[in-house]
Amino acid sequence: MNERIKQLRKEAWAFVTHDLETVERGQVVTYSEHLEMHYAKFAELLVLECINSVMDGTKEGDHYAMRIEQHFDNGPGGILHFGVEE
Repeated sequence: MNERIKQLRKEAWAFVTHDLETVERGQVVTYSEHLEMHYAKFAELLVLECINSVMDGTKEGDHYAMRIEQHFDNGPGGILHFGVEE
């Protein structure tokens, strides 16, 4: 597996684990919900990585970055809410 993908997977897991440990949420999260949140965060990070890899300040690169973001946009707030309901 690509080293960058491994790093993104670790970041997604750390993000979700930290989120679950936050007491303010006040809700119980099952293991399957935890995994679902992890997969959604991992997908979000992969898409953002793709966007950042083509966004190079050129007209063409920025165009493709915008197209990727539009493709995966899932509602209010754009790509940062991909696959995760609040």
